[in-house]
Amino acid sequence: MTDFRAEVKKWLAENVPADLDREDVTVRRDWDRKLYEAGYAGLSWPTQHGGRGLGPREEFVFHEEAALAGAPEGYGRVGRLLTGPLLMKHGTDEQMSRFLPPILSGEEIWCQGFSEPEAGSDLANIKTTATREGDEYRINGHKIWTSFGDNADLCLLLARTSPTERRHHNLGMFLLDMRQPGVEVRPIRQITGGSRFSELYFTDAVVHERSRVGGEHDGWKMAMAVLTEERGPADAITRYVSYVGGVQRLERCCAPEDPRVSELRTRVELIRWHALRALEPGEPRKAEVNAVFKLLWSQTWQDLAGFGVSLSCPEHEDYWRHQYLESRGATIYSGTSQIQRNMIGERLLGLPR
Repeated sequence: MTDFRAEVKKWLAENVPADLDREDVTVRRDWDRKLYEAGYAGLSWPTQHGGRGLGPREEFVFHEEAALAGAPEGYGRVGRLLTGPLLMKHGTDEQMSRFLPPILSGEEIWCQGFSEPEAGSDLANIKTTATREGDEYRINGHKIWTSFGDNADLCLLLARTSPTERRHHNLGMFLLDMRQPGVEVRPIRQITGGSRFSELYFTDAVVHERSRVGGEHDGWKMAMAVLTEERGPADAITRYVSYVGGVQRLERCCAPEDPRVSELRTRVELIRWHALRALEPGEPRKAEVNAVFKLLWSQTWQDLAGFGVSLSCPEHEDYWRHQYLESRGATIYSGTSQIQRNMIGERLLGLPR
C-alpha cells in the first residue's frame, strides 16, 4: 500500500492543475478523462469491466490523496460509484456492455433521479410514474435536488410502476436518456450563490424495457443497493480531508489557542478511522455502518463550520461563511439524521420501533 500511495502522490503532483476553477465544466470533464487514461477511474472495478481489480483500500488511498492535493471533482461520481456497481450486480450483459465503458471514460455523465418534493426521507412516497406501453415506459413526474442534472446525459431514475401494488413493491429502476424530448432541467439557485442541484421535469419521456434494472417492481431493492454505496467510506474520506483543511485554518490562524479545536480535530479523525474500519473484510452490516458515517460527518461539518463562522476571522471569513451555508443541508440529503438514527437504533442496537 505504501508503494501505491507513492504512485498516486507522484501522479497527482504532475497532473492536478494549478489555480484551477473547480466548478468549470471543461476542467471537470478533463479531470474525468485524465483519471480514465491513467487507470484511476475504476480502481476497484473488476478487470473484465475495465477496472484495475484492486480493493477498497486503494480507492480509499486515492480519494484521500486526491483531496489533499486539491484535485477537482469530475462528473463521474454518480456513474462510477452508484450506477456502475449497480449494473455489475443487477444489470444485464447488454446494459453492462452499453453503459460501463462510457462511465469509466467519463464520456457520459450520470445524475440520480430519486428525491421529489414530497419524497425525500420517505423515498417510497415518490409520485413520478413509469406507465408501460408495450416494450416502453412513459415517464411523467418531477425530481428535485439532482446533482449534475444540468450536465447529465443519463439518469438513474426511480419511478412508480404500479398504481395498485403495495408500498415498496410498486417501484422500478430505469436508465433514462436525458437528451430527449420530454425532459426539462431547471438549475436550483442555492443560498451559497451556486447551483449544484437541479429540478427535473418529465413529460411523456420514454425509456425502453431493456433499460430497466431488475424486475418491473424491484425498484426499492435497487434503490437500497444504490444508497448503501452513496453513504459509504469513499464519500466519508473525501469529506474527512476537507474538514482537515478547516481544522488547519483554525489551528494556524482563526483560533490557535482555543481548546475546542482539539475536540473538532478528534471528531474529524474519527471519520477517517470509521471509514477504514468499514473497509475491513467481512463487514456484515454495510448499510448500518454507513448510517454511522453519514450521521458522523454531516453533524461534524455543521459544528465545524458553525464554530468557524462564530470566530469572525478576517482572513478566512469568506471560507467559513461558504462552509456554513453549504453544510446546512448535510443532515438532510442522502438520508436525514433522523433516518440514520432509526437505522442505527433498530438494526445495530436492536431497539424496538
